Amino acid sequence: MQKIFFFLGGLFLLAGLLYPFLRKFNIGRLPGDLHYQSDTLTIVFPIVTCVILSVIVTLFLNFFR
Repeated sequence: MQKIFFFLGGLFLLAGLLYPFLRKFNIGRLPGDLHYQSDTLTIVFPIVTCVILSVIVTLFLNFFR
């Protein structure tokens, strides 16, 4: 269990460090992601982005199993 938390912490650290480069790829703004914007409120539901990231993480974890 400790290995999983250590791995997830490293993954979050890596994502945080690479964030300036990753936002150039429009992660969270894919077709199928729902955006609602009014004068005072913005709501984003990145449904397709979550599905794609889930598939990538699942394949990665199954590959290194």
